[in-house]
Amino acid sequence: MHIDKISAGESMMVVVLMRYNLYLMNVVLVVNEDPLIECKGQLTCLDKQNYKISHVFHCDGLLLCVLKDDYTKVIVWNPYWGQTRSIECRYSVGPNRWFWFSYALGYEDKGGSSCRAYKFLRFIDQFVGYEDNFIWYEIYDFESSSWKTLDVITPHWRINLYERGVSLKGNTYWLASPRNSYEGLDNHIICFDFTSESFGPLLRLPFDAGDDATVTLSCVKEEKLVVLFTHYELEGPLEFEIWISTKIEAEKVSWSKFLRVVDAEFEPLISYDCFFIDEEKKVAMSFEDAYPTKFDIVGEAGYFKKLELGERLGRDIKWMQHACSYVRSLADIKQHAAAGGKRKQQSELEKQ
Repeated sequence: MHIDKISAGESMMVVVLMRYNLYLMNVVLVVNEDPLIECKGQLTCLDKQNYKISHVFHCDGLLLCVLKDDYTKVIVWNPYWGQTRSIECRYSVGPNRWFWFSYALGYEDKGGSSCRAYKFLRFIDQFVGYEDNFIWYEIYDFESSSWKTLDVITPHWRINLYERGVSLKGNTYWLASPRNSYEGLDNHIICFDFTSESFGPLLRLPFDAGDDATVTLSCVKEEKLVVLFTHYELEGPLEFEIWISTKIEAEKVSWSKFLRVVDAEFEPLISYDCFFIDEEKKVAMSFEDAYPTKFDIVGEAGYFKKLELGERLGRDIKWMQHACSYVRSLADIKQHAAAGGKRKQQSELEKQ
């Protein structure tokens, strides 16, 4: 199935990674009508190559797919056009190695949506102790089909090894903390600017997250940041707050509280892993406890809806790996003839 066959209307499209394949969900929210979620089916193209996808990252309608059994390359995919681009990695680290790469897809805006220079960032930043770190940052340029190592020697930030970035207007944001402190990873965010190819300062979140709190970052149509703050007091109810950005600057982000819900049953109504919001209808949504067959919608004044996907997914799907909202893209990612980006065998990085 291709995304160009799906009518957007008032719906929100969500790409879900399950069983190492990608599926398209359609969430329909209409005023004065019951919400609806539909599984449109498995996205076709990559499955023809028998690729198994372990991680997926979204930016501007493009999907960066990390493969489960092939550490020598990644696949960038535009599901709308059906185009794919295979990018050979300079260095590979297998699943049994201590180090693990993080990824982000973004672009440099050179004058409108038709003039975007796409790039992707790949890095290892293994924080073990104040004097025992391994740092490696590199970036791939789609236009030149080439890799470049970034000069990141003494970062002032620390990003959790398994933290997922959120794409916003071509840049990527992560939850982060000051590097040389034991402060939790839940009180700041940091931005990587794909134009300057550099990280900005740590940006404070609008709350202080304690040991019993969980923070999850998301976005609205790649235009605004959204953060979920879930916490509870001793012998008190579970509470979650959702904040939405009102202004994003290089040195500061302004926030407004979007939604607050108190749940006396200590059951998280919104998943810690990933969530979505509809700003106009003022609701938050997520798959229930990472199970793809149940989808919860929470709103003001006790509003709560639980949607079932039924049998469309098949009985053997018991869990999902990740989900992200999707916006169509007309971007052309065809492979160029340039020979850049070839991987190096047995590098020092691979020997770590």
